[in-house]
Amino acid sequence: MGTVNTEVIALVERKEYLKSLIQWKDEQVIKVVTGIRRCGKSTLLAQYQSWLQKNGVSAEQIVSINFEELEYEELLDYKKLYAYLKERLVSGKTTYIFLDEIQKVPYFEKAVDSIYVKPDVDVYITGSNAYMLSGDLATLLTGRYVEIKMLPLSFREFLEITKLEKQQGFAEYLRNGGLPYVASMERTTEKVETYLEGIYNTVIVKDIEDRQTRRERDPDKRKINDIMLLKTIARYLSSVVGSPVSIRSITDYLSSNGRKISPNTVGDYVEALTESFIFYPVERFDIVGKQLLKANKKLYIVDLGLRNHILPRRNYDLGFSLENIVYFELLRRGYRVAMGKHGNTEVDFVAKKQNAYKYFQVTADMTAQETFEREIRPLENIRDNYEKIILTADMLTVGNYNGIQVKNLTDWLLETEN
Repeated sequence: MGTVNTEVIALVERKEYLKSLIQWKDEQVIKVVTGIRRCGKSTLLAQYQSWLQKNGVSAEQIVSINFEELEYEELLDYKKLYAYLKERLVSGKTTYIFLDEIQKVPYFEKAVDSIYVKPDVDVYITGSNAYMLSGDLATLLTGRYVEIKMLPLSFREFLEITKLEKQQGFAEYLRNGGLPYVASMERTTEKVETYLEGIYNTVIVKDIEDRQTRRERDPDKRKINDIMLLKTIARYLSSVVGSPVSIRSITDYLSSNGRKISPNTVGDYVEALTESFIFYPVERFDIVGKQLLKANKKLYIVDLGLRNHILPRRNYDLGFSLENIVYFELLRRGYRVAMGKHGNTEVDFVAKKQNAYKYFQVTADMTAQETFEREIRPLENIRDNYEKIILTADMLTVGNYNGIQVKNLTDWLLETEN
C-alpha cells in the first residue's frame, strides 16, 4: 500500500494523461483508464501516485492493487476486495484507491460501487477490455464515471523518448509502432519482434480468458475458443486497414480460404478484437445529411508495430499506414472521427469537436497531377466553411489551394493545437 515503483515512473511520462487525472482529482466520479495492454496504464497510475505524494498526500492514503500480480490473487473475490479496501480507509482524510486491470475480478463493479459511495474516497481503475464499460458496470455506474482512453505514444512523444531526428524517427515509428517500452528499449529487429509477439499473444489469450469469465454472467456472449481463427481474422483485418469491411466480406474471405463459418461467429470474433483495443471501428458519415450511415466500416489497428508483427513480411500500401497514424492522432486530440461520404466521393476523415468539423484527406505523395486532383476533389465538393486539410508525406505540394490546406504529415503530427 502506498509504495511507488520508481523504475516504472522513470520509463515514460505521459503528460497529457497525467494532466487529465490531476484535473479530475477529488471529483465525485470514478476515473476509468482504458486501453490495450502495455500502452502505459500502470505506469500512469504510478506516476500519478508519485505526483500525489509530492503534493501532500501521505503514503497511507494511497491503496494500490495490480490484479496481474500474484500477491493479490485472494482479492479476485469481490467481497474480499471490498473488505480489504474498507479496512484501509483513512479516517478524516481522502483515501486514493487504485485498482489496476480490474476486469480480472468477477463482479468487481459491486466492490467498486460500494467503496465509491463512502465519504472521502477517490477511486481510479484501469482495464484492458472495453467490455468492462458495458453491461452491469455501465448500468450500475451511469453518470458516475469518466473514461480516459489511453493510446500508445504519439509521434511527438516517440521523438521525445528516442531523441531521434524527425525523418529517422518517423521511419522507426512507422515500422516499430509507439508502445512505450518499444520506444525506450534498444530497438534491434529481433528484440522488437520478440516483445511485440509477447504482447500480441498475451492480448489474444488474455482476452479469451476474460471472455470465458464473463460468459458465466452473460450467456449471450458466445465462447471465443479458437485462437487460430482469432489470429486469422486479425491478420485479415491488418491487411485491409483503411479499406471498408463488413462481417459479410470477412466471412466470404474465410470461406474462400476453406473456412466455413457463420457471420454471427465472425461478428463475435471481430468484437473480441475491438473490445481488447487491438482494432478500432470507424463509422461512415454522410457529410450533407450530417448523420452516420449503416454501411461498411473501416477498422484501424492501434499500433503499426503490431500490424507489422501480425502480417507476413511484405510491402503494403504506405498510404493506409499513414491514414492509420492520422486516425489515432485525431483521437488523441479529442476528436470524434468518422469516414466521410459526400455524394459519390469519399473523404478519409470527418473529425468533430465542440460542434465544429474538420475534413482530412491522407496520401503518401501528392506530386503526381492525377493524385493531386483525386485527393483535392472531394474537399472542393464540400460547400461548408469548415477547415479542409490534406496531409501528405511529400514536402513539394505543401500550400493553400483555394482554402484547402496541404500540410506535411510529420509537421502536422508535431503541431500543437490551440
